[in-house]
Amino acid sequence: MFTGIIEDIGTIAGVRKLTGRWELSIRSSLDPAGAAVGESISVDGVCLTVIRMEGDTFAADASLETLKLTTLRDKAAGDLVNLERAMKADSRFGGHMVMGHVDGIGRVARVSAEGDSLRFEIEVDRDIASYIVKKGSIAIDGISLTVNDRSDNRFVLNIIPYSSLRTTIGSKIAGDQVNVEVDIIGRYVERFTHASEKSGTDLDFLYKYGYIKGR
Repeated sequence: MFTGIIEDIGTIAGVRKLTGRWELSIRSSLDPAGAAVGESISVDGVCLTVIRMEGDTFAADASLETLKLTTLRDKAAGDLVNLERAMKADSRFGGHMVMGHVDGIGRVARVSAEGDSLRFEIEVDRDIASYIVKKGSIAIDGISLTVNDRSDNRFVLNIIPYSSLRTTIGSKIAGDQVNVEVDIIGRYVERFTHASEKSGTDLDFLYKYGYIKGR
């Protein structure tokens, strides 16, 4: 699991297109001790496993399914990516629960300046949009952000200068694609609601049998 607090901007050093997978080599300033072989690392919001370390560069595999659902399929040598190592049990929790399981690809529809910040409007498929709520959390290319507003299948983000300078989002322009992961809590709520409807469970049942306290 990750927090969405980006630790480093890495550089794609190379891409090997192998049968059934692509091997990405990424140059980073992360401490090698924290990105050892077998460790999970978020690359633009995609959870990958480190398979090899060579100095300041690590290699990770992306399956064909991962490439199908994320922007990693478009990466080439020289491209920049957001990096975050997996969260430790005793770490501070600075963002929100980010699983590294991208729900889909969004498109930057509009970017405009608002004072020192940037206003991003991002468009996603409607099945993803249903899980996005105003003032809720969302991960864009692995960055933990807050949804300022949402209308239909578009939502708005406000990017402060700190985030613009320390992640890749500051370089995005209209038309660019980004990895989108919705808040996992929304997924669980939707599943619980669906299961409740099928089983006949409702709030009265939960109150009656002590699953929810107080009314």
